[in-house]
Amino acid sequence: MSAEQQDIKRQVANLIREARKAKGLTQKELGDMIGVAESTFSRFEKGGQNLTLDTLQRISVALGVSLFIDFK
Repeated sequence: MSAEQQDIKRQVANLIREARKAKGLTQKELGDMIGVAESTFSRFEKGGQNLTLDTLQRISVALGVSLFIDFK
């Protein structure tokens, strides 16, 4: 995996973590809301798990935030 891909994974992981904390949810609570284990959700927030568009959408809906992808 390239350095650029790793950077994108870290950015997405940080955005998820910040949005979850802003809503006052634990990893377990949000994981339960989207149907994944707390350990899996922890990997999402560490950038150690590839996220599908479906998973990103479920996180977005659970958090009540918009998902916007910008291809430059």
